[in-house]
Amino acid sequence: MSVYLSGIGLCAPGLPDWPTGRAVLAGRQPYRPDESLCFDRVRLPRNEARRASLTVRLALQAATEALDQAGMDGRSCRAVFACSGGNTEALDALCRGLIEPGRPISPNQFNNSVYNAPLGYWTIATGSQQPASNVGAYDASFSAGLLEAVALTQMENRPVLLVAFDTPPPLALQPFRAVSTPFSMALLLETQSLTGHQARLQSWQIRSGAAESMLDSAMERLRLSNPAARGLPLLRSVAIGRTCLTLPYLPHDRLEFQVEPC
Repeated sequence: MSVYLSGIGLCAPGLPDWPTGRAVLAGRQPYRPDESLCFDRVRLPRNEARRASLTVRLALQAATEALDQAGMDGRSCRAVFACSGGNTEALDALCRGLIEPGRPISPNQFNNSVYNAPLGYWTIATGSQQPASNVGAYDASFSAGLLEAVALTQMENRPVLLVAFDTPPPLALQPFRAVSTPFSMALLLETQSLTGHQARLQSWQIRSGAAESMLDSAMERLRLSNPAARGLPLLRSVAIGRTCLTLPYLPHDRLEFQVEPC
């Protein structure tokens, strides 16, 4: 079972897009984690853009870059959104509102608290009426989402966009959930080899044992800071042309596959 990677999107502090991420992961450019996030590809209508949370903007920034890179319209592909915790900021605001006098709950907070809110905003931004789904698997959310997207690409013989993202929880919840950095990445997968594809992903297996870590200490800290960033070794493999790759999956298992440069 193999799929082709035709578009990549990236959004994180110091990694504003895939060209920058590729240069950093290949060692051609230093990583500057203090650089702020950039949201120049969100492309929502004005009213929706005003209401969009950080989680929504983070997901849409990476998703749009992956589509733009491949020259694909978002209305022509199905989507899988993978997130570990959803918008915990909105959930925290709702819970706090419930215990305050008058229960001052904002409709916008409620709208953004829904787990699939980023996917809903994506359909508004693109006008897509294609099937879409959400995947949540705690720290294994990236690998679970990748397997879902690969399976759908094969079963339906159509492009599938995977968008993985997570944001840090509010201060009161941080001791219970170790997510410290906002991060999102998007992968556009296809079944046919076309000019411009960046890699071929194949030979999928689930094996026992630990997954690999990043050799660069700054990249390793970033990988561990966010469940979506567990996909960084895949981006590094694409950047340097490495073939064999393992990613964390279940507590005692890893996801293993081959990355073949195109």
